[in-house]
Amino acid sequence: MMFSPDFYYTVLIVMTVLAVIVFILLHFVTAGYGMMRSGKWGVAISNRIGWILMEAPVFFAMLALWWCSSRATQVAPIVMASLFLLHYFQRSFVFPFLLKGKGKMPVSIVAMGITFNLINAYMLGGWIFYVSPEDTYPVSWLWSPQFIIGTVMFFFGMGVNIQSDHIVRSLRRPGDTRHYIPKGGMYRYVTSANYLGEFIEWTGFAILTWSWAGAVFALWTFANLAPRARSIHKRYLQEFGNEYVALHRKYILPFIY
Repeated sequence: MMFSPDFYYTVLIVMTVLAVIVFILLHFVTAGYGMMRSGKWGVAISNRIGWILMEAPVFFAMLALWWCSSRATQVAPIVMASLFLLHYFQRSFVFPFLLKGKGKMPVSIVAMGITFNLINAYMLGGWIFYVSPEDTYPVSWLWSPQFIIGTVMFFFGMGVNIQSDHIVRSLRRPGDTRHYIPKGGMYRYVTSANYLGEFIEWTGFAILTWSWAGAVFALWTFANLAPRARSIHKRYLQEFGNEYVALHRKYILPFIY
């Protein structure tokens, strides 16, 4: 039942529709974490613990889907799953320990993040290891144009994401709580270069798997992060005024949005 095509494709349809709804709603409701955190989101825990709790379950969920699959030893699925796991290893077990300060994250945001991430593990792990036709990913897939282009985009996006996070972490000295304008890297073009990197990363993953599941995940990434990038952009405009206007940055997509 869990991986029957009817149920699986129903999940993809529902998630596609929800992504559009969430994209619209987040233009009116700002998710309360990071610099946009507010008390109305309820009880909060440390950012470090929040990120680990939110990201680690999807890492172990993908491992479990891989381990239990009859395709567990097929080379191309292993490579694709490993790319997915590489991202979430960095987000679960590296990124949280690089965070500075004593920021907090609402438990409600953590809970929503866990749910969202587990559904994504189901969609992508389910496609790679269970639902896709048996002959979808032979070894030769690894030198197909889709895989090569998608993998280049995946690693480029990951690099942008990691570099952008480093730039933001380097803005403050210990004990400083002020906001500063990030500069350098893709921040030359957009307010939220870290989000741009993540969107490129998952668009690359959609291409390298050439799957509806990957496309839905990329759509969700944009639907979730683009409105937040817009909110952060407005916050910077309020705080820095003409200094920020003069930078001519877009929200998340260079020269476009």
